[in-house]
Amino acid sequence: MQEWNWKRIAKHVGVVLLIFSVLVTTMVGGIILTNIDNVGRLVRVVQLIHSDYLEKVTTDQLVEGATKGIVEELGDPYSTYLNAKENQELFQMLEGKFGGVGIVLSLKDPKKLVVLRPIKNSPASKAGIQPGDVVSKINDAETAGMDQDKAVGLMRGDPGTKVVLALYRESVNKTFTVSLTRENITVPTVDGEALPGHSDIAYISISQFASDTGDELKDTLTNMNITKFKGLILDMRYNHGGELNAAVQVASYFIPEGPVVYIVDKQGNVDTKMSTGTYLGMPLVVLVNEESASAAEIVAGAIKDKGTATLVGVKTFGKGIVQTIFPLDGGTSVKLTTAKYLTPNKVDIHKKGIEPDVKIELEKGQQATISPTDTNFDPQLQKALQTLQGKLK
Repeated sequence: MQEWNWKRIAKHVGVVLLIFSVLVTTMVGGIILTNIDNVGRLVRVVQLIHSDYLEKVTTDQLVEGATKGIVEELGDPYSTYLNAKENQELFQMLEGKFGGVGIVLSLKDPKKLVVLRPIKNSPASKAGIQPGDVVSKINDAETAGMDQDKAVGLMRGDPGTKVVLALYRESVNKTFTVSLTRENITVPTVDGEALPGHSDIAYISISQFASDTGDELKDTLTNMNITKFKGLILDMRYNHGGELNAAVQVASYFIPEGPVVYIVDKQGNVDTKMSTGTYLGMPLVVLVNEESASAAEIVAGAIKDKGTATLVGVKTFGKGIVQTIFPLDGGTSVKLTTAKYLTPNKVDIHKKGIEPDVKIELEKGQQATISPTDTNFDPQLQKALQTLQGKLK
């Protein structure tokens, strides 16, 4: 996941308009422009395709390819051109509702499609897919070198349709194939309960920041009757982030009134996101790990700077930049990195991450007990409990 800042614009991005005008010019008049700022080269290539390329190519194809190529040339893995299908899937993901198989991919190794976890009760979960499985093929497409956005797009689709995955499981050194029928996947992003075995300790897990995560948290706190608990453990391990405003809403429950995050654009303009005055003010411990990223780091960074909780786990991922989605025509969009964010103490965590106050790692192959159902806690959760109990003495 990313964190998003939404901006609606009425026209194409200027460069896309330039490409379109170049295409129209070459089709209508066959005019070759002087190579000013390399525009002539683009015009020449387009003209050659129309005049000499063997196969038929439409103007729409050239616009699509040129737009995608320009964004890819930035070399920024967070900036991308989204066609109509990909754009629709992105909005569905941020809404927490989509058609797919229910696999969340890990950020840890960008060169491999590693399963972080299957979503509970999803086709992937029912088929026995496990954390750590590596997706090596999606239908007939090899995944070597495939970026996650493309892989996610291939696995998603209309409910009732099928997708075949080849997966490698290191623990048994075996590759196997599963055929999955896509379903409507609804992802609740907040889970809250009394920590098993500790009725006075509240445990809340936030898996991502979708558009309604703030409302989900509010409802969870109300349904739990949070005031009856002495302390709270907030688990944001493996939370890849999501929507910016949702992060601000969530952080507001865990820090007093004041700045949550500063958004700084390329001109140095600063947009200060303020807490909303819903601070709980109760003893708090926050769990983070190497895959807590972007919006999750906004929340963790604000909490750490304000000193309202102890962070337990390992250093976070380190994504301190913001993407803006610019709608284009035909249901397409371009997603660009447009700003960086700073914590309340003006700390830039991009590519650095946030160090926990109490460092504790899981052993290799050891699974985190997210939303535990018994008292067999992983070492990080156990340390979080001990740390919180120390605050309550």
